[in-house]
Amino acid sequence: MTDIPQTPAATAALAVATRFYTPALLNHCVRSYLWGRVYATAHDVAVDDELFYVSAMLHDIALTDSFDSHRMSFEQAGGDVAWVFGVAAGWPADRAERATEIIVRHMRDDVSAAVDPESHLLQVATSWDVAGRRPEEFSLAARAEIVGRHPRLGFGREFVACFQDQAARKPDGAAAASMASGGAGRIAANPLDG
Repeated sequence: MTDIPQTPAATAALAVATRFYTPALLNHCVRSYLWGRVYATAHDVAVDDELFYVSAMLHDIALTDSFDSHRMSFEQAGGDVAWVFGVAAGWPADRAERATEIIVRHMRDDVSAAVDPESHLLQVATSWDVAGRRPEEFSLAARAEIVGRHPRLGFGREFVACFQDQAARKPDGAAAASMASGGAGRIAANPLDG
């Protein structure tokens, strides 16, 4: 199984995630990175591993009390946090902007691997971890290993509560669209929780 990148920015992203996420959200972010790497390997998708890891670790940071925005969607607020993080980590502004794009685009279904591999991988990985989409992409062995190392800890229930809160306060955001289209039911039916 893929190990996490060992760069200063990756180490700092893990430290930020560990401090601000609940254990369930932290494990979700780590699993999202690992699922994305599994998918990338299976489909021969070339990926900037550090950029993908940092984006995966920070993609839900605006669901936390410390970084929640009452005015903008969680993915946009999280993308802005990732930009600040990237610049503070010494990345050029355009690399930090890529982290913003990846986090914002992960809530869309229409980003192809050919156009934006990191956004595509984060979308595939998070939709699998959250709602069980594309189960055929992830073997039972990979599921056992990744969930065994990074257990779910009631993630589905916690995530639904986060999205319901976001939807109530930000009715024009992606979380509200997800809840309005049956997201809670999809999350509850996730085979990873079965």
